[in-house]
Amino acid sequence: MNKRAKVALASGLGLIALTATYLTEPWENTENLAYYDRLGKVWTVCTGETKGVKQGDYYTDAECKQMLYTRLENDYRKPLQKCVKGFDAMPLSVQASMLDLSYNVGVTAVCNSTAARLASAKDWRGSCEAMTRFNRAGGKVVRGLKLRREDGDLTRIGERELCLGGLKG
Repeated sequence: MNKRAKVALASGLGLIALTATYLTEPWENTENLAYYDRLGKVWTVCTGETKGVKQGDYYTDAECKQMLYTRLENDYRKPLQKCVKGFDAMPLSVQASMLDLSYNVGVTAVCNSTAARLASAKDWRGSCEAMTRFNRAGGKVVRGLKLRREDGDLTRIGERELCLGGLKG
């Protein structure tokens, strides 16, 4: 297990806090004042929040963190529990990587993915590798998505890096 995965997994954080702290927040960044996301054509605030956001909205860091934790739990983890057989029994590293992936690309995409099918079959390594396929936007590989899906960069851990880091053997 590499050092970054070891540190993250030894943190003692539960699934939601682990995912938010080591994957989602570092890759999404947090903006306290709502901004207009030209790519998504939607008002966005905090750590990628778009639900009900309007111009001028402002949240503290604590409010942003709570908003992210609530969304990860209710809008991503709970649906994954329903669509990915055995989700709660999977290694924490696989759950966290899949949870962050769903936050970034959507629950439906993850539920219908090869990664979910392999995870349900307890092929953890295969699932970790399959998650890396979500590295495109507009049909082209995007460097930032490739880094997020794979082994990160100098300051951020990647989903595969964490995912594989929590597996035995």
